[in-house]
Amino acid sequence: MAVYKSPSSFPSHCSDIYTKIANNGDIRPSLVACRAAPQKWTILEATYELSKNHQIILNERSFKSYWQDEFSTEYEQKLKDVRELLKSEELENQIESLMLVDAIQRLGVDYYFQEQIESVLRQHYMEVTSFDGYTLHDLSLFFRLLREHGFFIPADIFNKFKGKDGVFEGKLKQDIRGLMELYEAAQLVTEGEDILDEAAKFSGEIVSNRLKHPYHKSIARFTAKKYIRDSEGINGWRKTLKELAKMNISVAQSTNQQELAKISEWWKNLGLAQELKQARNQPLKWYAWSMASLSDPSMSEQRLELTKTITFIYIIDDIFDLYGTPDELAVFTRAVHMWDYAAIHMLPKPWKMCYKALLDTTNDIGYKIYKNHGYNPIDSLKSTWASLCDAFLVEAKWFASGNLPTSNEYLENGKVSSGVHVILVHIFFLLGINRKTGGAVQVDDISELVSSVAAILRLWDDFGSAKDEQQDGNDGSYIECYMKENPGSTIEIAREHVADMISSEWKYLNKECFGLNKNPSSSSFTKASLNFARMVPLMYSYDDNHRLPDLEEFINSTLFDDTFLVHRP
Repeated sequence: MAVYKSPSSFPSHCSDIYTKIANNGDIRPSLVACRAAPQKWTILEATYELSKNHQIILNERSFKSYWQDEFSTEYEQKLKDVRELLKSEELENQIESLMLVDAIQRLGVDYYFQEQIESVLRQHYMEVTSFDGYTLHDLSLFFRLLREHGFFIPADIFNKFKGKDGVFEGKLKQDIRGLMELYEAAQLVTEGEDILDEAAKFSGEIVSNRLKHPYHKSIARFTAKKYIRDSEGINGWRKTLKELAKMNISVAQSTNQQELAKISEWWKNLGLAQELKQARNQPLKWYAWSMASLSDPSMSEQRLELTKTITFIYIIDDIFDLYGTPDELAVFTRAVHMWDYAAIHMLPKPWKMCYKALLDTTNDIGYKIYKNHGYNPIDSLKSTWASLCDAFLVEAKWFASGNLPTSNEYLENGKVSSGVHVILVHIFFLLGINRKTGGAVQVDDISELVSSVAAILRLWDDFGSAKDEQQDGNDGSYIECYMKENPGSTIEIAREHVADMISSEWKYLNKECFGLNKNPSSSSFTKASLNFARMVPLMYSYDDNHRLPDLEEFINSTLFDDTFLVHRP
């Protein structure tokens, strides 16, 4: 999403699904070379052919008609049953109510029950006076659920599981279920909470192989199917939840497929793929960011508008990377600061269309936010684009000079050029957080959260690049800058340093999210921000063939896999 990053690609041996949407491209080897033939995640060039192969619903009237029929009736009944269950006294004990909340979240249907979940957790928070009777599993579950919903629970509650020597008791190693939940709880660590670092290390030695994807750092939409499979044969409320989750998968998949068709049509009509032939042409990948971040099926408009925003981050990145000298790019940057159609005459022909489309699209997004939430945030949106181009220009000048900045300079600028601030500010306004919180949460209040998510993306991006691009010379990654400042360090030492930095940024991100979640009305934004951070490893975890198997699996699972589809519309 920024300069100096490695592009992603699907394997050449992919199934028919991917041969219709992906073409391989080359990997940029260094700072002084540029991508000559960008890899493409093109989609729906033959929209109806792809829809036929994968049952993409293009007839919205037909879908809505069915939705108003028996599927809708059954779906609404399942939702009602779970809401009643959350309010009932039928659960065997308090811990079972926490297990119910946990299952709802793991199955990815929690957005339907936010009010009821908040009530259950608040009751737990108010009523608990002692943790004496809690097992390791129960206390860890209590800690994780309440903390992630903004209730302050001190980490030192886990001291009860330490011996006189100050370390976790050895007998706990026999409690695999408890250790798994302790490991999950430890993912919510913030800076300075040494006991949670100790808990992660202690439990991780036993269960980390079983928990390669802890819940807090995973996208529920991606892991829900595994949770369904693991709980086959279980009855009671779990059976009801599983049935609801399967129906929700059907709804979400149909919705996402229709949105993907709309994005493809928008992108095709925009004409930028033909005008800027060297730029990336990856609407499927751009949409994947939005689909993961905004998981609630009802957020269709927000996903579509966010995907358009993400599209321009990639395209403008490529303009700076592939199309101009620093002097020419400075003119483009000045035009973005002006935000005036009259500035089009300043630009070379291929850039004119992109500039006009950026203004048209962003102004339209601002107007839609005004219609939905009563205010137009266009000044804030314009500011994000101006700062993004400023950061791109700084990198272009580094590129032209061949001189690497310090690692700190690189990272501070790289957090802006990642585009994360553009995305999260747009999400903030698209979700109407300012209005929902009654003005209690302003866009300036999310700056530290944005910084942490941006650092995670930038460092993960460079983390993958160092491994997969076989970098040499001036490649412009954080790792290269770090090794230049530390001549005796090896690539392994540098990568370990970056891994520690990513871990620290997650601690800062946790702190910011927990603080914002004290106001339940901002929870949709913090969830979207966390989902965006969770998506980063999928976008940048390359295998030995420079490919992204996790991202491939995510897209296949969420868009095309029909394993758990029920009552298919």
